[in-house]
Amino acid sequence: MERTRIIIADDETLIRMDLREMLTHLGYLVVGEVGDGRSAVNLARELRPDIIIMDIKMPDMDGIEAAKILTEEKIAPVLLLSAYSQRDLVLRAREAGVAGYLVKPFREADLAPAIEVALARFQEFRELEKQVGDIQVALETRKLVDRAKGILMDRQGLTEAESFRKIQKMSMNNRKPMKEVAEAIILAHQVGEG
Repeated sequence: MERTRIIIADDETLIRMDLREMLTHLGYLVVGEVGDGRSAVNLARELRPDIIIMDIKMPDMDGIEAAKILTEEKIAPVLLLSAYSQRDLVLRAREAGVAGYLVKPFREADLAPAIEVALARFQEFRELEKQVGDIQVALETRKLVDRAKGILMDRQGLTEAESFRKIQKMSMNNRKPMKEVAEAIILAHQVGEG
């Protein structure tokens, strides 16, 4: 099994060292360490880790701002670490799309569950996003096929079922998706009218 690749971002060197040691002991692979949010974003863009573990309070760009960018760019899930559990920080973190939030001080035993849950949530998010994309494509295809059926019904006097079968048969004969066949029928109709 491939080891989970992690970037650590914390402005305190000692915490980064402790965290690296804990993560390594747990079997994770630390692929990079940085001391500020902007560097975390840049390194994550370059290395494409499985997860980023990041402190909130850092110079240049705080962990929440960095997490927002990483989430928007769908690079990797972010597990935030903080000595602060104030409601406003938690709300900002949630709005930024962080996958997990761990309050310092934490124990080594707290890390693995937090990492695994964050990875699972990120994977679920990706799968849902893919499903939404598939549904959008299916809906677009259906709209185009319905439009093409209407054209065939008007132009060739076919029933709706006959029009659908004709599009389906053209799709199979030409080894083209029904969406492409429908687009071709619509285009030919538009050119014929022009």
